[in-house]
Amino acid sequence: MEREVITMKLARSHVLVCGGTGCTSSGSEKLLPEFDIQLEKAGIKNEVSVVKTGCFGLCALGPIVIVYPEGAFYSMVKIEDVKTIVTEHLLKGRIVKELLYDDSIDGAAIKPLKDVDFYKKQLRIALKNCGVIDPEEIDEYIAFDGYKALGRVLTEMEPKQVIDIIKQSKLRGRGGAGFPTAIKWEFAANQPEGKKYVCCNADEGDPGAFMDRSVLEGDPHSVIEAMAIAAYAIGSDEGYIYIRAEYPIAVRRLNIAIEQAKKYGLLGKNIFGTDFSFDLSLRLGAGAFVCGEETALITSIEGKRGEPRPRPPFPAVEGLWGKPTILNNVETYANIPQIILNGAEWFLGIGTEKSKGTKVFALGGKINNTGLVEVPMGTTLREIVEEIGGGIPNGKKFKAAQTGGPSGGCIPTELIDTPIDYDSLIEIGAMMGSGGLIVMDEDSCMVDIAKFFLKFTVDESCGKCVPCRIGTKRMLEILEKITSGKGTVEDIENLKKLAGSVKSSSLCGLGQTAPNPVLSTLKYFEDEYMAHVIEKRCPAGVCKDLLRYIIDKEKCKGCGICAKHCPVTAISGELKKPYEIDQQMCIKCGVCEIKCPFKAISRK
Repeated sequence: MEREVITMKLARSHVLVCGGTGCTSSGSEKLLPEFDIQLEKAGIKNEVSVVKTGCFGLCALGPIVIVYPEGAFYSMVKIEDVKTIVTEHLLKGRIVKELLYDDSIDGAAIKPLKDVDFYKKQLRIALKNCGVIDPEEIDEYIAFDGYKALGRVLTEMEPKQVIDIIKQSKLRGRGGAGFPTAIKWEFAANQPEGKKYVCCNADEGDPGAFMDRSVLEGDPHSVIEAMAIAAYAIGSDEGYIYIRAEYPIAVRRLNIAIEQAKKYGLLGKNIFGTDFSFDLSLRLGAGAFVCGEETALITSIEGKRGEPRPRPPFPAVEGLWGKPTILNNVETYANIPQIILNGAEWFLGIGTEKSKGTKVFALGGKINNTGLVEVPMGTTLREIVEEIGGGIPNGKKFKAAQTGGPSGGCIPTELIDTPIDYDSLIEIGAMMGSGGLIVMDEDSCMVDIAKFFLKFTVDESCGKCVPCRIGTKRMLEILEKITSGKGTVEDIENLKKLAGSVKSSSLCGLGQTAPNPVLSTLKYFEDEYMAHVIEKRCPAGVCKDLLRYIIDKEKCKGCGICAKHCPVTAISGELKKPYEIDQQMCIKCGVCEIKCPFKAISRK
């Protein structure tokens, strides 16, 4: 380890290669040994440091390589490009412009990352070290003030002072509900002395969500440090990180980080020479969405089937194995060391009156810049979609954004200027959730979107309570009836009533929020539901049973290409005369629309 640190100090250039899941799946792991080979051949291996980092955020452009000190942002780097980067940039000092991310260059000059559109409105706190340090090297974390907050807490502060700072900062939980973090800690701290636990929720089951995974892959020590601080604040000596087994890179890096922290005396007995001791273990989850709910997660750690428990008692009073337990998610913990180091006033200066700090979002769907973003609370949806996200591909119009996953709601075009914070989203029928943000364009069917999220909830319901187990299933059946062209206006009314019942009577928060996608789409897109049940038409042309392919007779040249490619011979006609589609035979595969050279076929 010392040899590598010395090499880092002497290096004239640093090559940062993204080692997050997104870039790894695109082949970034193959770039690392190739850089070693090419640097050796060029005779400059001892002059250049190659560092595997966490996520840079622009996941759609992976693999990403950034070369410092110039800050050259190379995107979609292939293994054959490595030789070019080494020989041209690192050896000859000529930046390879054709490999640069388009927005990272201004004429002949390289833009600083902070001036690139994707980054200029971001503020990284939870993601502070992601894409900056090697997450598998504790020395690099320490070099960026790592474990300094823990040292300050243990040697200069009383447990109550720690809780007071978090309370003054008004940090709210980033797992979805936005519960004040310090209140949980205070409840647990006020319990009688004895065994207490600190737990981290890294289960992250929302479709399209990868915020917590990226933090753990890029900066695992920040969560370990924060959990130790929390343990000191409440009087705990043991903690668990509950993480999805489907996150192999995050699991591996957490294990490495825990072992390194123990080796450095930052976990275990008498940390920083004090009387405080804290040990940390991992528990792998099997991917059950319900285990994102805190009592179900606790039950799963205990080795039982993950099911929620009635509350009260709350976990801070009676949690893991009946002992006081605090449970926060990854992003919440990632804020803690920065608040301790920079002070509550600093954190209070970011965000809105009731939503302080930043929020990390996994930006996906119909958006140009798919990836991970962290913005101050109060940033508008328009800023995220149009400026950071780069707008909608192919000139399509923005239609809606789904926040909060299966527990959230859809935000329509007319509300695109809504500030993204806890209270503003709740006011319009959505919610922050853990941070998934899926963008939809004009070709999205909102009834189908509601059905997608509800189907996910039905599949993931633990089945413990009747409203969630049966109510969501009945709701899904109604949506399937509507999207198949068999729905009625009465079905829409029944859907609203059933959603209200499920929302008000389910046992846990997941069941209580399951109807949200349905209710929000009914609120803002009821005309689409009506088109499905009255006109038997899907305006977006998505629902297959309501779909019709029509040949425009004025545009049709009678070439017969559509008939030639139809797999069920549903298209007939004579050459040089308009063709027709037999709607009874048509299987709605769309091949005819794709193959028509004259754009004479369209979906209706």
